[in-house]
Amino acid sequence: MSFDVRVERRLGDTTIATRFTSDGGLTALFGPSGAGKTSVLNMVAGLLRPDAGRIEVGGEVLFDAATDTDLPPQARHAGYVFQDGRLFPHMRVRENLGYGAPRAGGSGLMTLEDTSDFLGIAHLLDRWPRTLSGGEAQRVAIGRALLSGPRFLLMDEPLAALDRARREEVLLVIERLRDEVRLPILYVSHDRAEVERLAKLIVEL
Repeated sequence: MSFDVRVERRLGDTTIATRFTSDGGLTALFGPSGAGKTSVLNMVAGLLRPDAGRIEVGGEVLFDAATDTDLPPQARHAGYVFQDGRLFPHMRVRENLGYGAPRAGGSGLMTLEDTSDFLGIAHLLDRWPRTLSGGEAQRVAIGRALLSGPRFLLMDEPLAALDRARREEVLLVIERLRDEVRLPILYVSHDRAEVERLAKLIVEL
């Protein structure tokens, strides 16, 4: 599944513009803080409308300014993993994981049990989010995204808040998603070593 992204958006005094095409795997948006990486991710997700351009993923047009095409976020079928995980504090891990499953309509990539085993979080299912380490919380967040039945994943600096040991733990999970599950991933980072390890294509902003 390919990404074909050509977007432009003015935010305040800054114009964010990028153009790239990739043929699957993990594509990294790389650059310093404030370069517009997350804004581009949000345009692909449907959370921020470009002023101009076109977004196509896997042959499906998600946005096209020329034809006034703009699919809503839920119709784009993207799994979004944020920097801080954003787990629901009032739900145990099991309920957090299952939150997106009804929207998958039975078409999820894995069952809850398969996802828990794949991510190594089966022993955490009855825990509350506040009791999790940073690495555990991010693996749960990735599991929730997988269970929503995504066509592709968007990951916004998922390692930024983690210490070295936890970073390595989540890096290994992302590599398995890339190589075994083979989900196309659009990945934001400002860490050069990280994107060189993970990405098939690096897009610099």
